[in-house]
Amino acid sequence: MTQESPFADIRRLIGSMPGPDRAAAELIAERESSLTKPAGALGRLEHLVAWLGAWQGKGSPSLDRPLVCVFAGSHGVTARGVSAFPDAVNRQMLDNFAAGGAAINQICAAYGLGFKVFDLAIDMPTGDITIGPAFDEKACVATMAFGMEAVAAGTDCLAVGEMGIGNTTIAAALYAALFGGEAARWVGRGTGLDEAGIGRKVAAVEAALSHHAGHLDDPLEVLARLGGREIAAMAGAILAARLQRVPVVLDGYVATAAAAILHALDPGALDHCLAGHVSAEGAHAEVLERLGLVPLLALGMRLGEGSGAAMALGLLKGALACHRDMATFAQAGVSGRSEG
Repeated sequence: MTQESPFADIRRLIGSMPGPDRAAAELIAERESSLTKPAGALGRLEHLVAWLGAWQGKGSPSLDRPLVCVFAGSHGVTARGVSAFPDAVNRQMLDNFAAGGAAINQICAAYGLGFKVFDLAIDMPTGDITIGPAFDEKACVATMAFGMEAVAAGTDCLAVGEMGIGNTTIAAALYAALFGGEAARWVGRGTGLDEAGIGRKVAAVEAALSHHAGHLDDPLEVLARLGGREIAAMAGAILAARLQRVPVVLDGYVATAAAAILHALDPGALDHCLAGHVSAEGAHAEVLERLGLVPLLALGMRLGEGSGAAMALGLLKGALACHRDMATFAQAGVSGRSEG
């Protein structure tokens, strides 16, 4: 008998993903048609509410417990000079989150969003991907399982983000492995690299792809060899959300890398996901296009830490408020569309 791969459970979960609730979407469309506005006048906002209800499985969707989860990890590849900031920033930013001093803290407070940080062994970097794997299969699956805890306490919409010095290099390597093309196509400035830093970053991605050549046909193997703990955990969170009918809003360039792994396993794996925004980092716009995701916002942001996804949740709350609280034509005594 051959021993089953540690990834087998993940593949089984992918195969058991539920689809949208069409009946819920029809109920939402029925109410939408009765509201005091011309049909389709709120544009994409109307589609957002239908998406929310279809994946929650509710004809009356809710955003009573929206949650932003930030997954924090550290990376051995930073030894290659791929970031403008030192690794010490990882721990310092975790302290800043805890003290309520980061941008994401302010956005969550402004929009009434829950906020949780997952510390993924921040003081223990994953392996340097230019000379070896980030981690082994068992550790990768265990980290994905840890990320699945993001929805364990109950939420009606999950926003996923990350923090980790060097993780835009990791994301670029993942995109290059999944989509092909030159390393430079996927590499951006991250936290503000100069041209020399960009060169080191491209060289690191090229070295990683060369070192792991021949082992990058399986998306989960790509994740284990080239990924990071925060990316594996986000992939787990996105998958767990699908299984529990929790809609997901993705943050930027790095968070989308976690989604891209799932998409490579099953093109329908992201049907319950929205792209919160298009990042100013690297080739994020191309990645979103490849994944079939249209971003809600384009604000030139490249901060990470779930900030773009959290802003998009505010937009989603506004869309739902219109659908839920607007008067119908009958309630308001407003005449409907003339026929003929």
